[in-house]
Order: sequence, then structure tokens, then C-alpha cells
Amino acid sequence: MNIPNLLTLSRIILIPLFLYLIFTPTIEHRIWALVIFIIASFTDFLDGWTARKLRQETDTGKFLDPLADKFLVISALIAFLFLDPLIPLWMVIVIIARDLLITLMRYLSIKKGSMLRTSRLGKFKTAFQMIGIIVIIMVFIVRNSIKNVQLEINQLSALKLETVVEILNSNLVHKWLIVCPYLIMAVVTFLTALSGLRYIITNWRLFIPPYTQKDAK
Repeated sequence: MNIPNLLTLSRIILIPLFLYLIFTPTIEHRIWALVIFIIASFTDFLDGWTARKLRQETDTGKFLDPLADKFLVISALIAFLFLDPLIPLWMVIVIIARDLLITLMRYLSIKKGSMLRTSRLGKFKTAFQMIGIIVIIMVFIVRNSIKNVQLEINQLSALKLETVVEILNSNLVHKWLIVCPYLIMAVVTFLTALSGLRYIITNWRLFIPPYTQKDAK
């Protein structure tokens, strides 16, 4: 265990605390959930920087670092499913499926002794995911501070408003505040799916046998 790997593990350890805070419906707890998520996101930059600075890059760290990112992001997205009725399950499923696929490809690359070819799109996707989640949490904080927003959200089913277009065309006062998380999630889902497709096209040879260096010999 070295400093970069400890920073990566700290990101995983912070997840239960983040979930507890985000599910507690008070402004103070949501603010602390935002702080915890920002700290956890910052460790993503910090562990990579310290690994290069201290020359402590390891295969374990290269595998564990993106895995910790996925745990953090997926835990936040699953929480959003329970906190926002407009965020659909299929978006979260697409993101989780892509992350599972990339984890499998990373495992195969290690077994084969080859490099998983990454792209700037993947890094941009991760950065946008983190920023998007931070913005969504900020929206939840604002919603907590305005009582009428929650009342309008509760009225959606009564008004039979089932789509974002219907909500935007309605007379709801805080309609943009209501649909903001959905719109952010839509962009995140699109970038995630596009990034996954790019990974498959670039690394498709990983799925072809042999799957280990030993088998290749």
C-alpha cells in the first residue's frame, strides 16, 4: 500500500458517508454530501498526481483508480433514482453497463499483458460526470431551500405531466429547477454511451482469444 492507493481507497470509504448525507433531507446534510463528493472527486486527481510525482505507479493502482471512480459515480446515480422521480432507470442502467464493460476490458488487458487504449473522450466523460453530479446535488440543495419546488414535484403525477417537454410547457413556476437533473443526466448518458462505443472500437482485439499471456505461449 502506497500513498496513491490509499487516496484511491479513501474515495471508496467516503461513499457510505456520502450516501447517508444525501439521503437525509435537510439543507445542512445535502451541503455536507456535496462537500464529501467534491473531496472524493478531488482524490481522483490527487492519487494520479502523487503516483507520478512519487513514482509509485502500480498495476494495482491503475486498476483500482478507475474502479473507485465507478463506485463513486454509480452510488450517486442510484441515489438520484430515489431522490428525483424524473430520472429514469434506463439512464443509470446504460451508465452501469458501460462501466462494467470497461472494467472487463481493463481486466482482459491486464491478463493479456497489453495496454487498454484510452481516449480524451473517456477522460472528458469522467470529468463531466463528476461536474454533473455536483450540479445535481446543488439543485437538490436549492430545492430543499424552496418549499414550493417539492410541492410542484409532488403535483406532477396529479397533473399527469409525464415528459420533460410537458413540464417545460406547463405553468409550473420552478419547472427549470425540476427538469435540470434530468437534462444533465441525459447528456451524461449520451457521453457515457459514446465513450463506451469508442472503447469497443479501439480495443476490440481484447475480446479475441487467447485471454492470457500463458495461453498465448
